[in-house]
Amino acid sequence: MKIYFTRHGQTEWNVLRKLQGWNNSNLTEKGIEYAKRLAHRLKDVDFDYIYSSSQQRALDTAKIIRGNRKSEIICLEELKEIKFGLWEGMELSKVQELYREEYDTYLNRPHQYEPLEGESFSEVYARVERALDKILSTEAENILIVSHGITLKVLTAIIKGIPLEELYKISVQPGTALNICQYDENGFRFIVEGDTSHLSEGAEDEVR
Repeated sequence: MKIYFTRHGQTEWNVLRKLQGWNNSNLTEKGIEYAKRLAHRLKDVDFDYIYSSSQQRALDTAKIIRGNRKSEIICLEELKEIKFGLWEGMELSKVQELYREEYDTYLNRPHQYEPLEGESFSEVYARVERALDKILSTEAENILIVSHGITLKVLTAIIKGIPLEELYKISVQPGTALNICQYDENGFRFIVEGDTSHLSEGAEDEVR
């Protein structure tokens, strides 16, 4: 089985540098365009199933990539972004100003992060593992997953066997970056990781 996974395209709140979490904002024109470029890159791949976060920005990206294929899009709640709680809708600069120590822990000591009305990383690990178990139980040759920055960071850690304490070593990928994994009796093997060659300009660092 080949598993393709990508982050949703750029959104309005990405541009405003606001944390989204379980809230949502629409894809920008750039986000739509980048999703279209990834769709073109993957146009010859016959996806048996497409698994998407139930959040609209991911689902819209999944639909663009699917194009005219008849592949079923299956929404999984387990693929949602981390819940930021009180931080959702806040500009990143404001979070850093008001919650400096908490945000530093979030970035650099994820195993010690205590969310303010949100989710811990261990909770995200648990639900992403559940999602992966569901996906791997499917009889398929090609699977596409469309999700979010932190969720895909955790998925990458699970695939590579990286513990929560070292999650900070994995970077959040830009919107529509492409990852491809081969999964068989020998486990997982990355074929492509964080590739943005389908984009004509450098992908900027975006807020989750």
